[in-house]
Amino acid sequence: MDGIRDILKKIAGFGAGKQEIEEDGRAMYIVAGLGNPTKEYEKTRHNVGFEVIDVLADRLGIMVEEKKFRGYYGRGRIGGERVILLKPQTFMNLSGESVRAAADFYKVDREHIIIVYDDISLDVGQLRIRTKGSAGGHNGIKNIIEHLGTQEFPRIKVGVGDKPKKMDLADYVLSRFSKEDRTVMEGAFEEAAQAVEMMISQGADKAMNRFNGHRA
Repeated sequence: MDGIRDILKKIAGFGAGKQEIEEDGRAMYIVAGLGNPTKEYEKTRHNVGFEVIDVLADRLGIMVEEKKFRGYYGRGRIGGERVILLKPQTFMNLSGESVRAAADFYKVDREHIIIVYDDISLDVGQLRIRTKGSAGGHNGIKNIIEHLGTQEFPRIKVGVGDKPKKMDLADYVLSRFSKEDRTVMEGAFEEAAQAVEMMISQGADKAMNRFNGHRA
């Protein structure tokens, strides 16, 4: 039975590991959505990266259920390119440990690591794509920069809105959206997933022209 399952996976385009990727001769991408594990943090502002990965996985028919690299991951293709979808389970502030482990295992170039995460400087549902940049106060990105040793990796920022003046930042990003904002965010997750596909299949410039500043 296991042999039949392995054959079906290969027919569907899912790799068994590094050797198959190298023999294929194609570039490998990692798309990592940031968030915090456990039900306690589901659907919070800080977990929008996880939700984008869920939408992308559904669009591509990828199961993000394999455990490795201190996270959950799944394998598939976008535009003919082999792709790893990754949800680090290290908690946000240690996201770099998971991303680095996957990048080292598959020997992925830093410019082929796409990070999706929340941004309080953007309006709810607004997207911004960048090919490099600083952490901008985001601890998950700060940790990824430390582990990768570079700021030069592409990212998709998903706006969650600025915090109220009297509210603590940690409390705000760990809170959930209002019913109205949640509806907006559902559209943003879909657009962010489309942006990932365009970045890989057509290039970051086209994705930036299409999605930057757009609000779902």
